[in-house]
Amino acid sequence: MCKEECKSEEMKYRLAEAVKVCMKTTSVEKITVKEIVDACGTTRQTFYRHFQDKYDLVNWYFDKILLESFEHMGEGETIYEGLVKKFQYIQKEKLFFKMAFKSDDQNCLRDHDFELILAFYLDRIQEKSGNPLSEDLKFLLEMYCQGSIYMTVQWVFGRVKRTPEELAADLVKAMPEELAGVFERLDLL
Repeated sequence: MCKEECKSEEMKYRLAEAVKVCMKTTSVEKITVKEIVDACGTTRQTFYRHFQDKYDLVNWYFDKILLESFEHMGEGETIYEGLVKKFQYIQKEKLFFKMAFKSDDQNCLRDHDFELILAFYLDRIQEKSGNPLSEDLKFLLEMYCQGSIYMTVQWVFGRVKRTPEELAADLVKAMPEELAGVFERLDLL
């Protein structure tokens, strides 16, 4: 990575830290770009050089956290182990997730999470099987991913009392049987 890319990445992380500071006292919907740049000690021009809006920043940071957790869901690890890692990361960033999940705007984290998780599972299945998922199984996977996100949000808000391990086990048990069979055949379950 060249110096310019490193500086850009560093600034993005600084802006992410600033939005997390703002989230301690204000909901995402009410945080302004001015508040973010003031907390970061930079300018609006710098912010807009890196992000379209505050939701783009939140989604970028969320992607970074997910990429870290998805690295653990790689070859040789099960869905359960990957989910545990994901929930451990979420626990470390609980305030960020709690505030971000409160947002119901068009570009919200829940929708973004769904797109990323669905793509992750579809890629894993295609990578392991060499074939795309049938439309019927894709429907089941989409339902499963939506339910998984819903329960994750409930857990983040404290409405579901589970350890990361317990929540992961519950989500694996809740997987539709036909879909679970696909994951088992591919040594992912």
